[in-house]
Amino acid sequence: MTQAKQMTEAEQQQWTREQYQVATKYLATKGLITQSVIIEESRYLVPILAVWKLSLNDGSKVWVLCGDLPTDHSSVDVASSAREALRHFALKWQMQAENLFRAEDKSQTDFANLLVSRSEGLYQLYEDDALWQ
Repeated sequence: MTQAKQMTEAEQQQWTREQYQVATKYLATKGLITQSVIIEESRYLVPILAVWKLSLNDGSKVWVLCGDLPTDHSSVDVASSAREALRHFALKWQMQAENLFRAEDKSQTDFANLLVSRSEGLYQLYEDDALWQ
């Protein structure tokens, strides 16, 4: 594994802006239009992942996960915090992977393996108390 170079504060801010754009564009493809971001409840682990709590035009709120992993979203009802949202996505992806493995389709199996790998990483981050101080 190569050593990641330290990012400057400007590079970190740029990465965060780009992830916000990824999140809002992803939601738009699902027919969901972002109204605002709830900054104080969103979390970023640059350059690995961003967990956004977003308000939508219809008045609902969602968690959106993006970064060096598949982009996904869920209603805020599934988690009370960004940390709990990570746990939710980890478990959700484990279940999705299980269903994909059952399909016995090579392309689906590759994606299922990616989901398993990323869900295990998410769960490790969820369990790391030092990250959530």
